[in-house]
Amino acid sequence: MSDGVIMVDNNGVISELNPVAKKILGFGINKSEDTRGVQVESILGTKNTFVRRMLMCKESCPDTEVLLDINGEVSQFWASGEPVTDEQGIVTGGVIILRPIKRIQNLVNHFNGNYGTLQFSDIIGESKAILEAVRIASLAATSISSVLLQGESGTGKEIFAQAIHNRSERNAGPFIAVNCGAIPRELIGSELFGYADGAFTGAKRGGKPGKFELACEGTLFLDEIGDMPLEQQVALLRVLQERKVNRIGCDKVIPVDVRVICATNKNLLKEVEKGTFRKDLYYRLDVISITIPPLRERSEDIIALFNYFLEKLDKHGRNFVVTTEVVDRIVHYDWPGNVRELQNVVERIASLTEGQIVNLENLPKEICNLQAAVTDTEKQASSIHYAESFCGREGRRFMLEEHERQEILEMLFTHRGNVSLTFYVTVACDTCEHIEVHVAEFWRNSRVKPCCFLIL
Repeated sequence: MSDGVIMVDNNGVISELNPVAKKILGFGINKSEDTRGVQVESILGTKNTFVRRMLMCKESCPDTEVLLDINGEVSQFWASGEPVTDEQGIVTGGVIILRPIKRIQNLVNHFNGNYGTLQFSDIIGESKAILEAVRIASLAATSISSVLLQGESGTGKEIFAQAIHNRSERNAGPFIAVNCGAIPRELIGSELFGYADGAFTGAKRGGKPGKFELACEGTLFLDEIGDMPLEQQVALLRVLQERKVNRIGCDKVIPVDVRVICATNKNLLKEVEKGTFRKDLYYRLDVISITIPPLRERSEDIIALFNYFLEKLDKHGRNFVVTTEVVDRIVHYDWPGNVRELQNVVERIASLTEGQIVNLENLPKEICNLQAAVTDTEKQASSIHYAESFCGREGRRFMLEEHERQEILEMLFTHRGNVSLTFYVTVACDTCEHIEVHVAEFWRNSRVKPCCFLIL
């Protein structure tokens, strides 16, 4: 058997162990005399009453959690007991089965979805800010240090956390996410660290492991860490330093092998100054800090993200055609909800658009009524009026830039955000022969020395 088996007599004295049980309990596999006359409760602990219920009450006891102190380390097991009776129904002994709790937890985590599915390839964007964030996160994935993800709500912090987990050596372990702002302050301690049997009123019989134990050999993602109560920040700091947890109401220390990734939409340094976040915890978490830029600061990625979500949500293969007015609105909008808001808008478009053409009426009111996005006639009038406020040369320069900007937006949308396919450059080399090349080729060719630069 792959589980440990302990056989006891009617007094609870061990009579037989299988090799797995000997290994679990630290006895020599070939030394049967080590177990002779040993009371099973001296090993399993007197607080575990299932042995007495099994022998005295003839009661079957399935799945009782036991904590065993083996060679100075606490190990967790599920124990099940079954009484053995003779022909008269008198209890003559019992059989106890020990199963490592990690095996059960891995199975539970798998069926509960406690694993990461997202990779760095799922992060869409070619802007300098997002590429730098991905670069730092990729380097952080190869280490075991704590990571602090900072950014506004909706920027994709959990995507980065899952990508780091899946790139790390812990990718075979669980990925458990906890929103510290969604748990009542009275329960967050028991949720993270677990509790023992009878620890408080309403506690589950037999106790409950915390998220740190469930995430053992994997990654624990603490979202909205800035909302954690001060009294629990002390306990969290201790766990991060010692890599051990004490369940509420239990005096045994349980070692945990967990990598912690935290995320927040707050400025933790300001929270430290205000006294709502502990300084020592901040410096413990801020080993590797990654700032994820908001969508308004990476506007060149909006079209690529819009197209990605539109293709993903187009379940009926309609191949939507987006008008230039819609492109202008989505590019000029500030997106306070960041990528999450953009995804919701695209989902609305995919659900409510009749036919293939995406018009302004398919956009939400706050985007459709955007004052910065105006008609072509109004744009031209505004450009002329604005140009007249400059001297002649500056006015013409402004109009040219505005015209080029509109063409660039349309070409970016046509080429689905691919910059290299969008821009052509007219240059003159040393022989004054004008040639037309892609931007990527222009930057690679060091022999081309431009005397003019014009977006066609």
